[in-house]
Order: sequence, then C-alpha cells, then structure tokens
Amino acid sequence: MDSQHSQSQRPLPTPDSSHGTGESASRHPAIDRIDDALRGLRYGSVVAIVQDGVVVQIERTEKTRLPQGDRR
Repeated sequence: MDSQHSQSQRPLPTPDSSHGTGESASRHPAIDRIDDALRGLRYGSVVAIVQDGVVVQIERTEKTRLPQGDRR
C-alpha cells in the first residue's frame, strides 16, 4: 500500500440485507462514514474499498474548480 493509504483504521462492516430501508438510529456505521464523506462535497469522488464483504477504507477526493477567467 502506498503512503496515501497507510493510515491504519479498523475495518467497517458492510450492511447486511436484513436492515430496513428507512432512516433510523440503527443505521450502519459504514453508511454514516460514507454520508459524512459526501457532506459538502461539490466536485470529487467518494470510494468505498471492500475486502471480503467488509468496508475497510473510505477515500474522499475533493476537486477545486477555478473560475473560467483564472484557468490560464
């Protein structure tokens, strides 16, 4: 793994198919982390890395768009 991904974090389990579709306080922690990563993101991406059916890493890449007059 490269230095960008060297932070050690505990694995985040993926949600199972037994949960309901409604929002509730029992929402899965991985979903909450992905939701946090998406919050305020205007341009960029959020990637969930899954190994053996478990979310082990969430990456957020944010892009900064320059105004058209500043692109030279």
